[in-house]
Amino acid sequence: MRKGRRARMGMSVTISAAADEDAEQILKLQYLCYQREAELYGDYGIEPLTQSLDDLRAELSRSLVLVARLGTEVVGSVRGTVDADGTAGIAKLIVHPRMQRHGLGGRLLAAIEARLAEESEAKRYRLLTGHRSEGNLRLYRRCGYAPVGTEQISRGLSLVTLEKGAEVGSLVASA
Repeated sequence: MRKGRRARMGMSVTISAAADEDAEQILKLQYLCYQREAELYGDYGIEPLTQSLDDLRAELSRSLVLVARLGTEVVGSVRGTVDADGTAGIAKLIVHPRMQRHGLGGRLLAAIEARLAEESEAKRYRLLTGHRSEGNLRLYRRCGYAPVGTEQISRGLSLVTLEKGAEVGSLVASA
């Protein structure tokens, strides 16, 4: 029992760069994780639920994608890119429902921040989440992000933009 609890707590989870062969597992996990968001906003046509495997593979080739693994199973993922002015866009932070609330989302976020700063000289980080996604907003605030804007997408959805600066001294290279 103790070994299983440690696995759920994220202690034996490793974080590394995604490989092409991870694409199918990432897409399945993405589909599972975004069901709650789709239900919350009453919209099952959101991009994470309609993205094709080919589109995901293209995204893997043009952005940094990290995966969290428990053994060979992908149990989390996050994506990031850095634009010309040094702003890192972080997207699709997902953690398998059975692995949530054990710090894995925060570990993935710290890992992508560190890699984007190290490899692409990110100066700030930006991410978006829905206005009703309280768990996401709590995590991002706890990780140092502050809301900088809100854009109404539809009657039922506003996207909150959150940002934080890249403080080189505080980055933890956990990937």
